[in-house]
Amino acid sequence: MDHASQESLSHPEIRAEVAKLCARFPGDYWRRLDAERGYPTAFVQALTESGYLAALIPEEYGGAGLPLSAASAILETIHAEGANGAACHAQMYIMGAILRHGSPEQKQRYLPAIAAGTLRLQAFGVTEPSSGTDTTSLRTTARRDGDRYIVNGQKIWTSRAEHSDLMLLLARTTPRDQVARRTEGLSTFIVDMRAARGLTIRPIRTMMNHNSCEVFFDNLEVPAENLVGAEGSGFRIILDGMNAERLLIASESIGDAKWFTRKSTDYAKSRVVFGRPIGQNQGVAFPIARAYAQARAAELLLHEGLRRFEAGMNCGEEANMAKMLAADAAWAAAEACVQTHGGFGFAEEYDVERKFREARLYQVAPISTNLVLSYIAEHVLGLPRSY
Repeated sequence: MDHASQESLSHPEIRAEVAKLCARFPGDYWRRLDAERGYPTAFVQALTESGYLAALIPEEYGGAGLPLSAASAILETIHAEGANGAACHAQMYIMGAILRHGSPEQKQRYLPAIAAGTLRLQAFGVTEPSSGTDTTSLRTTARRDGDRYIVNGQKIWTSRAEHSDLMLLLARTTPRDQVARRTEGLSTFIVDMRAARGLTIRPIRTMMNHNSCEVFFDNLEVPAENLVGAEGSGFRIILDGMNAERLLIASESIGDAKWFTRKSTDYAKSRVVFGRPIGQNQGVAFPIARAYAQARAAELLLHEGLRRFEAGMNCGEEANMAKMLAADAAWAAAEACVQTHGGFGFAEEYDVERKFREARLYQVAPISTNLVLSYIAEHVLGLPRSY
């Protein structure tokens, strides 16, 4: 990749402005939220007012109409500055389902309001307790009844459900035993949660403040006009946005790695033990250096994935590998950071332990490392399918 291409993917001007915004929300802001399991409403509102959450929405619908690399730069910078984009990142990739597969009426009804911040599209209802990432085995059903669908079932790990107006929901509209392929018979819906009856949200306390929830549907009525695309095409619609999701999550992990490395090097240069800065010891310096090398390699693969995505090329290989390698690099940098700080790494005031917990998530979500390896084995290397 030449220097000009690299520069176009980096968006330095966006990074500089996002960094200024994040400076208004320092470590103590995130520590308070972490202690009370609060939602960063002020931070999300600031991002909304600055137009960053509408970066990918076309200008005709009130957004900025920027490429995926711009969204990548926004999320990476948020994490590199010590903040966390998980409270709002879903909007970046969920809205793509409406943009690419929604009807003209749906686009006009929802996208301008999402861009303006008067509607939040943050909740993504796919995973279920019994099926996990085996999406085609989900049990939530949507039965057609005149001009509406009746939804029954349960979702889990539906993050931000309490703080979203809309949910993108995947449900089975044709029983699995009545379809030729297991990926058929699934449909995608826009659920307006503000006036929904038969919808129960139960928060789940987790290791990090991620606003995760269980969601229960009991004869929830969804207007038929809220079906996205054709009935039965839901699995393809969800898959369509997954490369974008993986590239954006990889961006967050790269940001985390940069934060940890900066924190480690600053401390290792200033902390003096036995009459010398601890960074002078190779046992301290080498893990930091190795994690940095891992992050740089993952970053280059991320940029290649972004380049291919924006060129309309297949980027499944790059998106999956970038997500996995960036998460690995962030975790290596997190380990080095805690070890460098010693006991202070566990003290809340240094923010290391908070970021440490947050970074660990991306080894598991939104797709686990093992499933990424399965994808590479089967679809890249041509090995027999394992599941």
